[in-house]
Amino acid sequence: MLYAIISEDIENSLERRKGARPAHLERIQHLVDEGRLILAGPHPAIDNDDPGEAGFTGSLVVAEFSDLEEAQAWADADP
Repeated sequence: MLYAIISEDIENSLERRKGARPAHLERIQHLVDEGRLILAGPHPAIDNDDPGEAGFTGSLVVAEFSDLEEAQAWADADP
């Protein structure tokens, strides 16, 4: 079943987001390699591919999981 994981960033978290990005992208790549990722991406705070210091407001991952419990566990483990 497909699940949408919608994340909201906490205020002033741009540096934390940058630090977590490599591990997050590695986890996303596993979903790609397994053929389970439908789409994923950030929500820029401004209408720009690189929002700079404006940062992001969150992100979206749509992927296939066996059930809600598996989707929740994946989301909870994401950096």
